[in-house]
Amino acid sequence: MRRREFITLLGGVAAAWPLAARGQQSGAGPLIGILSPLSERAAKRNIDAFRAGIRAAGYVEGQNIRMEVRFAEGAIARMPELVAELVTLKPAVLVVGSPPAAVAAHNVTSTIPILISSSENPIALGLARSLARPGGNVTGFWWDDEGLAGKRFELLKEALPGMTRIGIIANPDDPTDIDALKSLPAVTQSLGLTVRVIEVRAATDIEPAFATAVREELQGVQIGLSPVFNSHRAVIATLAANARLPTINAFREFAIAGGLMSYAASLPDTYRRLAGVADKILKGARPGELPIERPTKFELVINLRAAKVLGLTIPNSMQLLADEVIE
Repeated sequence: MRRREFITLLGGVAAAWPLAARGQQSGAGPLIGILSPLSERAAKRNIDAFRAGIRAAGYVEGQNIRMEVRFAEGAIARMPELVAELVTLKPAVLVVGSPPAAVAAHNVTSTIPILISSSENPIALGLARSLARPGGNVTGFWWDDEGLAGKRFELLKEALPGMTRIGIIANPDDPTDIDALKSLPAVTQSLGLTVRVIEVRAATDIEPAFATAVREELQGVQIGLSPVFNSHRAVIATLAANARLPTINAFREFAIAGGLMSYAASLPDTYRRLAGVADKILKGARPGELPIERPTKFELVINLRAAKVLGLTIPNSMQLLADEVIE
């Protein structure tokens, strides 16, 4: 490497906002780094949506924009390492999914603009001063999924009116799952439900968790949002079918994999809109001055094939409300 090129590389590390937004201008344009908490297969719909949003903004990958994507495969512990790897590439913008990834990115860099897709309040995470004016290097989207956990129990109860004992399989090491648990007592009491929390920290805990649910005669299970679950959704769907346990989760991919239902903010729509925020930053906007937005599109997906395996009949009223019905 020539001496001038070497000096240029070193000089980019502590760049200020305008320089960060112009980072990697040579060659095929600025670099966008993306860290998904999921596996490549599970994240495909979200990454495709982001790429579509980037194209709609006038960018052509390989010509005037570049992207580097890393996948944590559901392992929260890997996120700091993957964030550090992306930061060494000096991206103009860093896009991260899940609260642990957002925190890891914020811990590594205070100069590179970070766009988040977070289910946990970014103010509580210490990533922003306010939603309207975050004030630092972080902006993006907050799903506010805490309230949706109660809504999922309502949907499961509507599908199974006689349900009284329900489980929630959650990762106690993931703040996303912990926060969801805080809102449940009032909701479950109003629905007449007794809730059993079953802890899962790693993939090896998933099968024993379902064995516990069967042993304790639970009538349905809500699956937490931790990446460990989404990355093993096919295994979870199989275990649920074998145990004859109706399940509901936030992500559409669970219903596609064989879960009974899913309900949450549409992640592809969020990632598509994140591309628009990235475009603003690449054109010189400061992330601290861009408001952290909320999702506007939500998805209810019902898998009638899974219902048939479980011996359930989903009310027509629910099917009419669904954004997607899998038959």
